[in-house]
Amino acid sequence: MTEIVFVVEEDPDGGYCARAVGESIFTEADDPASLREMVRDAVRCHFPDEATRPRMIRLHFVNDEVIAS
Repeated sequence: MTEIVFVVEEDPDGGYCARAVGESIFTEADDPASLREMVRDAVRCHFPDEATRPRMIRLHFVNDEVIAS
């Protein structure tokens, strides 16, 4: 695996939640910069062997917007 993708959503209580697609990796943080570090750390913990660790991490930010018609 060369890349792992995280879906990032705003938490209703504030901050951001990230979950990996296809892996059991979840993390959260207060702001995008902190989230990047938390995601990197979570990936390192989930893939302790550097040879099997994804080389790229993609964050897919999802922003639901509701508008009145």
